Amino acid sequence: MEELYNEGRKASQETGEEILKRLETMNNYIPSSARREYRGVVLKEYREYAANRKNNAQSKGGSKNEPGEKDR
Repeated sequence: MEELYNEGRKASQETGEEILKRLETMNNYIPSSARREYRGVVLKEYREYAANRKNNAQSKGGSKNEPGEKDR
């Protein structure tokens, strides 16, 4: 998730698919019957991860931007 965050990816269906794709390239099998639910779960986790990173940056005086936004 850190890699996606550093790439500036926002939490979206596209990012959810990218997470699944990367997991599959690391030999993680995701059954097609569970793909939709699994994508929802990893996307929820990514949203939480991004929010925590943003909050930590703000508390340390760092960038207050969302992933993909330039410094204000």
